[in-house]
Amino acid sequence: MRWGILGSAKFAREHMAPAMMLAKNTELSALATSSKEKSIPLLQLKSDLKVFGSYESLIEDDCIDAVYIPLPNHLHVEWAKKAADAGKHVLCEKPIAMHASEIDELITLRDEKKVLIAEAYMIVHHPQWSFAKQIVASGEIGQIRQIDTIFSYNNAADASNIRNRSETGGGSLPDIGVYTLGAARYIMNKEFDAFDHVDIEFENNVDVWSGVSARFGKVRFRGITSMRMSPRQSVHIQGTKGVVSLTAPFNPSVYAQAEVHISRPNLSVETKRFPATNHYVQQLENFQKSVCEGADYPCSLEFSRGTQAAIDTIFQISKSGSQF
Repeated sequence: MRWGILGSAKFAREHMAPAMMLAKNTELSALATSSKEKSIPLLQLKSDLKVFGSYESLIEDDCIDAVYIPLPNHLHVEWAKKAADAGKHVLCEKPIAMHASEIDELITLRDEKKVLIAEAYMIVHHPQWSFAKQIVASGEIGQIRQIDTIFSYNNAADASNIRNRSETGGGSLPDIGVYTLGAARYIMNKEFDAFDHVDIEFENNVDVWSGVSARFGKVRFRGITSMRMSPRQSVHIQGTKGVVSLTAPFNPSVYAQAEVHISRPNLSVETKRFPATNHYVQQLENFQKSVCEGADYPCSLEFSRGTQAAIDTIFQISKSGSQF
């Protein structure tokens, strides 16, 4: 599968482009950027990379099979549509859209054009998550009663960062709330039934801290996201017979080594470690298998829509002051 990247985003340079060099049956073929200077790091990675001066010209090139979109959030839907209209498969950074209704449009376009359009929700491609989900589904920790999630970092000093700007779709919930909320939905394989409490702190119309309490039936969810606290991430899934804990659930190998701990009432703890897995590579390989072999893709647009619908509701609650 021959990939083209729209823009020379830092994340693309540091993570996705190298992953394209490592993934099986995958080739990093092209980059679209109007800045010759910004193309240099990727050309150093792959000297024969084809560089286009516009996004349109890359999308129109017949030698490109799939397009990766790491653009600012507010541009995701626009360019995902243009790429799909040109017959390209699309992997778009999260959040793939700013509203759930926009994902409905992408689902319609996906089905019409017979292409794969997916959000780059890489965590579900990591084996620590399939392992955790398997443990929960097996009943080993009993009936689930509580899921606690937290994801934080501090970018307060970087005012120009797109995550700190409302006009580019910034905010902690769009950026990392997709992980805390989506992870719980992935484990439960359900949608939230209710949101009991929402507490959001805004700066310049961007949410920089959020605390959400919600429910899946009798299962309670607590989620915190922040762009104003020191780095921290964890997920705890607590049942009547034990707890499953993921200590680096969202950025394994960057934040810490991926580990899943199973704690039991007798104070024993079983640990499974995943020291070498690159979930960006796994994501690309799963994408290729889905397109070329018809394999099920682990993160459908329907899944992404469910998370975005939850975020839409959370913002609605915050604005209205009522609870749903």
